[in-house]
Amino acid sequence: MTRDRPYNVLFLCTGNSARSIMGEAIINRIGAGKFNGYSAGSMPKGEVHPLAINLLNKLNYDTGALRSKSWEEFTAAGAPELDFVFTVCDNAANEVCPIWPGQPMTAHWGLPDPAEAQGDEAQRALAFADTYRMLNNRIGIFASLPLASLDELSLQNRLNDIGRLKASAVPERA
Repeated sequence: MTRDRPYNVLFLCTGNSARSIMGEAIINRIGAGKFNGYSAGSMPKGEVHPLAINLLNKLNYDTGALRSKSWEEFTAAGAPELDFVFTVCDNAANEVCPIWPGQPMTAHWGLPDPAEAQGDEAQRALAFADTYRMLNNRIGIFASLPLASLDELSLQNRLNDIGRLKASAVPERA
C-alpha cells in the first residue's frame, strides 16, 4: 500500500456522538500527516456528546470541527476516498453498510458505549475516559503498523486482531 497521500480512515458508530468522534480526533492527532480521520453514524444524533467534548478539550484536542454526521456524506460525490473503515459499536457492525467508493479495508473494533454509562457525572466521565484509553491504544497500534510492507491479507488479519483486543489486554501507550 504505497501512497502519495495520507490514508483516509472512517470511524463508524450508530449515533456518531462519542466513540467514533473520539476515534476521528485520536487518529488525526496520532497519525498527523499519515492519516486523515473522519467519523460518521448510520443514525447520527446530530450533536457530539458533551462528555466526549469535555474529555477531548481537557486532553487539548481541537474540537471545533467535530460534528455528528451521517455516513451518507462519505458515499456522495466529492467525498474522500476511504482506505479504512472501522466500526466501533456492535450496532453499526451489524448494519448493512453503504458501498464505500474505493473498497476500503474494514474491521470491527467494538467498544462499550460510554453514553450509556450510569451513575453520577464522575462515573460517567470515567466511562468516557476508559473508552478514550481503549481507542487511543488501538489506534496507536494501527498507526504504527508498517502499512507499506504488509500484504492485504496480513493487514486485514492485523486489523481484525486489534479489534479483538480485550480492554485489559490493550497495552498502555506512552
